[in-house]
Amino acid sequence: MRILISNDDGYFAPGITLLAERLAALGEVTVVAPERDRSGASNSLTLDRPLTVRRASNGFYFVNGTPTDCVHLAVTGLLDFLPDIVVSGINLGANMGDDTIYSGTVAAATEGFQLGIPSLAVSLASKSGRHFETAAAVAVEIVARFSRAPIAQPVLLNVNVPSVSREELAGEEVTRLGKRHKAEPVVKVQTPRGETAYWIGPAGTAQDAGPGTDFHAIANRCVTVTPLQMDLTFRAQLALVKDWLAR
Repeated sequence: MRILISNDDGYFAPGITLLAERLAALGEVTVVAPERDRSGASNSLTLDRPLTVRRASNGFYFVNGTPTDCVHLAVTGLLDFLPDIVVSGINLGANMGDDTIYSGTVAAATEGFQLGIPSLAVSLASKSGRHFETAAAVAVEIVARFSRAPIAQPVLLNVNVPSVSREELAGEEVTRLGKRHKAEPVVKVQTPRGETAYWIGPAGTAQDAGPGTDFHAIANRCVTVTPLQMDLTFRAQLALVKDWLAR
């Protein structure tokens, strides 16, 4: 099995190092990741300049671009083979609900999916980083499942793992995305030159977090597995907008 690994925390992040080590037991692992932290980069591609690819002492390739750049370059020219699966992570922090829109971790997996490859994004639902081993074990289990029982069509899975020991996990749950309240207001700060600068405010708290959502599953120590799609068409509004345009 040929496994392409990427992330948005950078090629030096502990989550990607552990993920590569653990997935090596299942097949040939290639890591192509950003040269620095690109959290929140979403699905952006770098089109205004050429990109460079370098190789670290541990064999990882790193790119001066976004997570999407990394997977796109790997699949369309850098590698001389087509990966069997793309795995993005392990992200330090959850990617649930509205987070998936902004997430570079999810974006790297999305690019693999867009290119016809089964892909998954794996995130540890904590900023402490205490249980990367749990998330790595979950990733290995899911990739092994792909190997022995392939899904019949390209699939994009968003996986979040509770920040607990493996023994404390309550199981797996296939969930839908929940929804957050709107983000907190920006924070104004003064620069040493007397200019006003702004920090983007933190994400809002969970709003739609009932049974069946990723928020609810994580709160109950379950691994969340959410199948995603890229068709953004709001089908329920097609007739509404068509009537509106006819006025």
